[in-house]
Amino acid sequence: MISITNLSYYLGSRPLYENASLHIKPGQKIGLIGLNGTGKSTLLRLIIGEYQTDGGTISKAGDVTLGFLNQDLLSYQTDDSILSVAMQAFERQNVLQRRIDSLLHEMEVNYRDELIDKLARAQDEFAALDGYTIQSKAEEILEGLGFSTDDLHKPLRQFSGGWRMRVMLAKLLLQRPSLLMLDEPTNHLDLPSIQWVEKYIQNYEGAVMVVSHDREFLDNVVDTIVEVSGAKLNYYPGNYSFYVEEKSLRNEIQQGAYENQQAKIRQTERFIERFKAKATKAKQAQSRMKMLSRMELVDAVIDENARVNFRFNFSTQPGRHILHLEDATKAYGEKKILTHANARLERGDKVALIGANGRGKSTLLRIIAGTEPIQGQRRLGHNVSFSFYAQHQLESLNVEDNMLEELKSSNPTKSESELRTVLGCFLFSGDDVFKKIKVLSGGEKSRVALAKVLLSQANFLLLDEPTNHLDMQSVNILIQALEQYEGTYVVVSHDRYFVSQIANKIWYIEDEQIKEYPGTYEEYEWWMEERKAEKPNGTSSGANTGSSNGKPAALNGNGTPVNGQKTNGQSRSATDDERKEWQRALKKATQQAGETEQQIADLEKSKKRLEAEMAEPALMADSRKLQEKTAEYQRLSAKLNDLQEQWEEAMLEAEELEKKLA
Repeated sequence: MISITNLSYYLGSRPLYENASLHIKPGQKIGLIGLNGTGKSTLLRLIIGEYQTDGGTISKAGDVTLGFLNQDLLSYQTDDSILSVAMQAFERQNVLQRRIDSLLHEMEVNYRDELIDKLARAQDEFAALDGYTIQSKAEEILEGLGFSTDDLHKPLRQFSGGWRMRVMLAKLLLQRPSLLMLDEPTNHLDLPSIQWVEKYIQNYEGAVMVVSHDREFLDNVVDTIVEVSGAKLNYYPGNYSFYVEEKSLRNEIQQGAYENQQAKIRQTERFIERFKAKATKAKQAQSRMKMLSRMELVDAVIDENARVNFRFNFSTQPGRHILHLEDATKAYGEKKILTHANARLERGDKVALIGANGRGKSTLLRIIAGTEPIQGQRRLGHNVSFSFYAQHQLESLNVEDNMLEELKSSNPTKSESELRTVLGCFLFSGDDVFKKIKVLSGGEKSRVALAKVLLSQANFLLLDEPTNHLDMQSVNILIQALEQYEGTYVVVSHDRYFVSQIANKIWYIEDEQIKEYPGTYEEYEWWMEERKAEKPNGTSSGANTGSSNGKPAALNGNGTPVNGQKTNGQSRSATDDERKEWQRALKKATQQAGETEQQIADLEKSKKRLEAEMAEPALMADSRKLQEKTAEYQRLSAKLNDLQEQWEEAMLEAEELEKKLA
């Protein structure tokens, strides 16, 4: 269908491709992978004809049609409805529809046999092209990509770039080209839409070439991996999991061949050096020199699996309780996000917040951060310090700074060596660290911003879509960093592989409530499948109770399972007197926790002042005063430990009472 033969393309003096070849067959599903900057998007633009090759050929069969979804489409705007934009895919049907409408209008005032014949021919062709079903096809695809029925007639201009990209994807899918080329399609899709696109591509009759860093997406849709590496197109006949195993095997074979060849080269060079001056051996030495010059060298294997060797610490240990949202209500006009919702986070929670776009995931992160006003209460725990990463924060980077300066501005106590180590973890080495922010790509800016967040020494992280624009190697680095991170975090992500590696709890927003699944993403998926399979009368195989299958139940923010049963299995309703007593006790426990927290804050200020005094050189020279200050410091530390225990006991008591009252 399409043959790429000995392709060469240069970016300045650097070869992106050099004598690279690939054959794309009809119906083939290809995943195009490689590090950022290796030329994946460039290859798609070469195939489409937007760029011209510097050498080699790209030949296509005469009947091949191409469709290309790329990031440039984000800027497309029009006042036409999104349904109208999607239906632009049906060019011939639209021409025929306009002709039919024009003929019908003309016949109202000038009825002639000639017009009847023209109308009949136009209607026959329109029917043959399934013209009467094109609107329903467009509506089906747009709704599959996450648009509501009400959205379909709204102007495209009203939607954000990510949603406009979905409309352009719908238009492309409706065109059904011979080769569908998709550049990072999952960057702008939520999880339900990604799963819909997966099924669509699986059943797509044409060929597909997709650039993606989403491992699970590639595993589910492609039958071939083409890796861009070393200016070549390396072919692997399988999905991404097959590629990982096969590449490891190929690397092992290549490394063995490289080491054997290097040993032979060293042996030959020793022979030449030893005998080139001897008349009896000079001819043999010359022969071996020619042999070396003609030898096709085997490249050493480059290890692309970067390892993080920097520990991201935080200076202040928080209390057990990190966050408490109570009776939280949030709406934008008529659109309700949360209604009297509750949620808790404890130290060490690693939460992935997932779900469809429009449910309020990013809004919930801003609520947690305190930048989004709500009705209800948001309380951070003792000693909690947080750092917030979101895509829009890339704009806050100082574009005139280089990378080192940018990290130094927020971490003045860190040495250049320490900052270089961190940047090295995020694949910036050597003179790269002196590049100005303004010349970096979107993915490079994301890595700098993530490095800043992880260097912040915050003990609570909020990360909104951190894997967008990161290649697989960078995603792997972020996974390693979060695995080493000892604090608490909430991450919004639609990357299922990433979520499966970093989360021990799953949050999702449903019925305007924050629901929690206390387990891994794989367990959550299993539970959701079981939930869908529940019988109409509401009974199930036990997935919600967690009592018969070993899987934990999903919980509401108040600690009860999503089916409303109490976690302790009790069904007896509390009396009014009991509830009043619990309410009085809750008020007392909450008041005690607040007072204790204030005492802790006051003592910590005293402790810091004392630490500053003890660091003075004059005090170090006076042993008597130093002993007094040391004794006072020990007394303060012991008092702080006691208060911390009292505070945690009060908070635990308050939690238990809240559960009873829920």
